[in-house]
Amino acid sequence: MRTIIDIPPDLLQEIDDLAKDQKISRAEAVRRAMAEYVEKRPRSRADAAFGIWKSRKIDSLDYEDTIRGEWTR
Repeated sequence: MRTIIDIPPDLLQEIDDLAKDQKISRAEAVRRAMAEYVEKRPRSRADAAFGIWKSRKIDSLDYEDTIRGEWTR
């Protein structure tokens, strides 16, 4: 997908230098930078919690029932 973005001249020069050193296109350098940025961003709490039970030996609903069984009224 193509898009138009404004990049300050000094940053664009750094990207061009980096691309030249790595023998890749400017577009590839920008794609890699964007992918790295997205990969390293802090995940939302919901995303971080997804799949939290996959390595546990107990079923999550059984665990919930056990914990609720400890409640006193």
